[in-house]
Amino acid sequence: MGHAAGILKHWLPLAAVSVVLCGLVCLTVQQVLRQDANDPQIQMAEDAASAAASGAAVESLLPAGRVDVGRSLAPFMIFYDDAGKVVASSGFLHDQAPLPPEGVLDFVRANGEHRVSWQPESGVRIAAVIVRHRGTESGYVLAGRSLREVERRKDLVAMYAGIALIVCLAASLLAVVLGEWLLTPAKTATTPETYVHT
Repeated sequence: MGHAAGILKHWLPLAAVSVVLCGLVCLTVQQVLRQDANDPQIQMAEDAASAAASGAAVESLLPAGRVDVGRSLAPFMIFYDDAGKVVASSGFLHDQAPLPPEGVLDFVRANGEHRVSWQPESGVRIAAVIVRHRGTESGYVLAGRSLREVERRKDLVAMYAGIALIVCLAASLLAVVLGEWLLTPAKTATTPETYVHT
């Protein structure tokens, strides 16, 4: 077997392992970042739903101030009635409280809660937590926050994982090449023995 064939034979498995490991690390870190993006919306939505179910006026449960969900990183809340119409909101997009994606409230009605990545328009992505509340007036509360910074961090993670992969591939290839040339014994030409018949 030639040196090139030997290098490929030993390096390709290392390259495959490097690709898988770097991909898994990248995916894991990105998922952790995305799940962390649901904080503090989980607490906000659950507390607001509990208070609304106890009879508190939903307007009194909203965070202070108006939030432009297309620009601000601040968390916001939107209350919907049982039919999905906006009752009160601290978050606005083009001066209107956005409606959740079709089918989301039906899922929350059946399951009590849902956590989604919500894109009300191109370029605007929100980590939203929706909780159903029941009481005198049943409905839903959505707590959301922009994913802009989280997505920037996910892009950085992907870039770092790509750099790490390149380094791993280069280092493993160099190690295999050196090993192949230094540890493989050189082939020497041999001449057949001469037998003398007596």
